[in-house]
Amino acid sequence: MSGGGATSWRSLLLRIGDKCAEYGGGSDYRDHIDTCFSALGRDFETSKDAIFELLLQCAEQLPHKAPFYAVLVGLINLENEDFAKRVVDATHSVLQDALQEGNCDRIRISLRFLTALMSSKVIAPSSIIEAFETLLSSAATTIDEETGNPSCQPCADFYVYCILASLPWGGAELAEQVPDEFERVMVGLQSYLSIRSHCNDISFSVFETDEGTSPTEKDFVEDLWERIQLHSHNGWKAVSVPRPHLPFEAQLVAGQSHTFSPISCPVQPISSPSNFKKSRGQERHEAGLKFPQRLRRLSIFPSNKNEAMKPIDRFVVEEYLLDVLLFFNGCRKECAFYLAGLPVPFRYEYILAETIFSQLLLLPQPPFKPIYYTLVILDLCKALPGAFPAVVVGAVRALFDKISNMDMECRSRLILWFSHHLSNCQYIWPWQDWAYVRDLPRWAPQRVFVQEVLEREIRLSYWDKIKQSIEDATALEELLPPKGGPDFKYATTDTNKELTDGHRLSRELSGHVRNRKTSREISSWVEEYIINEHGPKFALEVVAQTLLDIGSKSFTHLITVLERYGQVIAKVCSNEDLEVELMNEVGLYWRNSTQMTAVAIDRMMGYRFISNRAIVKWVFSSVNIDLFHVSDRPWEILRNAVNKTCNRLADLRKEIATVEKAAHAAEESSLKSVKDYEEAKLISEATDGKDPGQPPARVKRLELYAERARKDVATAHESVEAKKKSLSGAMDESKALFTLLFKSFVNVLNTKLPAVSPDGELPNLRSGNATEKRVEVDLEAPASMDVDQDNENGGANDSEANGEGRKQGYNIGELEQWCLVTLGYLKAFSRQYATEIWPHIEALDSEVFTGDVHPLIRKAAFSGLSRPSNEW
Repeated sequence: MSGGGATSWRSLLLRIGDKCAEYGGGSDYRDHIDTCFSALGRDFETSKDAIFELLLQCAEQLPHKAPFYAVLVGLINLENEDFAKRVVDATHSVLQDALQEGNCDRIRISLRFLTALMSSKVIAPSSIIEAFETLLSSAATTIDEETGNPSCQPCADFYVYCILASLPWGGAELAEQVPDEFERVMVGLQSYLSIRSHCNDISFSVFETDEGTSPTEKDFVEDLWERIQLHSHNGWKAVSVPRPHLPFEAQLVAGQSHTFSPISCPVQPISSPSNFKKSRGQERHEAGLKFPQRLRRLSIFPSNKNEAMKPIDRFVVEEYLLDVLLFFNGCRKECAFYLAGLPVPFRYEYILAETIFSQLLLLPQPPFKPIYYTLVILDLCKALPGAFPAVVVGAVRALFDKISNMDMECRSRLILWFSHHLSNCQYIWPWQDWAYVRDLPRWAPQRVFVQEVLEREIRLSYWDKIKQSIEDATALEELLPPKGGPDFKYATTDTNKELTDGHRLSRELSGHVRNRKTSREISSWVEEYIINEHGPKFALEVVAQTLLDIGSKSFTHLITVLERYGQVIAKVCSNEDLEVELMNEVGLYWRNSTQMTAVAIDRMMGYRFISNRAIVKWVFSSVNIDLFHVSDRPWEILRNAVNKTCNRLADLRKEIATVEKAAHAAEESSLKSVKDYEEAKLISEATDGKDPGQPPARVKRLELYAERARKDVATAHESVEAKKKSLSGAMDESKALFTLLFKSFVNVLNTKLPAVSPDGELPNLRSGNATEKRVEVDLEAPASMDVDQDNENGGANDSEANGEGRKQGYNIGELEQWCLVTLGYLKAFSRQYATEIWPHIEALDSEVFTGDVHPLIRKAAFSGLSRPSNEW
């Protein structure tokens, strides 16, 4: 086989269904399949195994083109049944392994490919029905109170979701070829939907209201079931699903339909009878992590923006987009190429934007790092310059309009994304459209959003550049952070002014540092001349301010100072109260830089000068509480501290898994060494050491090997025990941290939340404060989005999105907004760190969430943990 031929069939197989040079830029599916099949046929005998491997890989990693690969297998099946049988068996193995491992993506994609193979006559329809019924039976058993474990409903829902999600690729064929069996499956699905519990995703919603999710709103399984029913009533027709097998149906029907072997689903664990409530709650959380909801649809644009799209077509396009984002997360250029060129006959820029933003804002965590979505959006703006940039603008405007109801975690992510996006777009944005926020109360979410975006932009650029970027909206200059650098308490500008003790001692300390005195020498000097004469608090003030000033030139300078003179800082921070004072000094010195405050405190925690508990105490101290609703500074520092603690737990668990694996390998090696030694010893003793194959020297050497292996086993077990001891200590530290964190939330909220009414009605914080004067600002119509010029995207500009003729105001009082923000962060922390919180839930219930805790606090914390509402 020549190299050129190999390149040809590989390239054609990868690019089938795409508008590309390999197929002359054409989009006729029959021509694509004929061309590719001919190329495969030329090299089939010499490259059979390579074709087999690449075809399976393409079917898995380019699942939006599964029907094309299924047709190719069907055509090969006409000439080589063994090859097609290998494909079916390999797909069965992949599916069965995925079921045992709980690999959601492989389960879903394998079922789709199998359904497409059935449509191309490679697999018998009865085999697909049997696979569906196996999954359905497992799902029904799982949620049964007597025989299963309803806490594992996420697993059952996922199995049913996979069945429903595969029907657009083969529902028509199943309804035609095995109507009775298929009807039995549909009845079974209907029965499952009738007995499962409705999933109330209030804690995972991007937008919050006091009412939460309406009980009549459908969850993701109910929504897909409704779409499939409409799809069925429409004759199983979906323009979004290519059906390349139809032109080849007369040929394919002559092929052998292979039997797909039965599959089996793993049995879900049964809840522990002891501590039933905790067990159920933790199991439900763990099941939700293992079988997460893939998409939480985010409706940003009006429905008329998505043309006259049928419900099933929207679902299919979303599946395509999520698959591309999944498999091309390490290759942004290819990702943008496939996202922009899906095999659908309609425009989908608005769904594309909504899907990407839904992933970026997905709770509790996005599937990939937020930077990935930033890069994808930028690449799509380049790939679709006439449409997508304007759609992104429209999405930002729409999200900005709803920012007051946005979840706090989502708001933080949106701020980070938007500032980073603008840094790649020369910081160009029509800020004049948002200039009105300057006149809103300082706690208004839109004003805070703009303020935080500008602050983040300065981190990525510099103050003068960002000031220049808002020159068309000079009113927003008030929202910029101060330009000044550090605020050194002992700076001396007036030479005639008499120096205080602090100024004098700071100068002396700076001199010691310049003269490169050691940390020990400086510590002795501090103790003798500052602590003994002025007290530890004054010593802390002088040391912290002076060392921060020495390290103020850059991050590198700061880290160098902390590493070199860390012992001096540790000397003056002998308890948690002094650690809190140290952070006060950091906040005062870097009062003009949120970034440097966060970095300095983060590094100090990393060097263990300050503890995570001290950070919690500082964040909830009087200097920060009043900033909760107007700045992200305290929350950023708190997030960093909790992240560091949880990351340490995760690292220790990984290290334990590694050393346990090493210990297991050492045990196997030891057993083999001992066995070899004992066998050699027996032979040597039986022959009185005269066997040339087992001389005494070899026996002695094997004895040494066996002894060394025993020592290796003992060392490995000691490492395991040491790591487990470290993990136990870290777990205790985590328990203390979360106990203090929740107590702090409870203490500050209990004093400020409005009381519950006598009839038990909870206060509505979003209803506004009648005594608060409403702030209203007349808006001029902002610049048009310029979407769909020449009807490029279909539909006119949306007046709601660009805010024409509206009045903006914010009538929620400051206290109510403070409560909303603080409750929002309580829920966000509970949700984000639920995995580390659940092991300590008993202690938290007994020490924190007692009877005198305000119901709104319980609601926020428990909904973040996905605890049932009857526990609120």
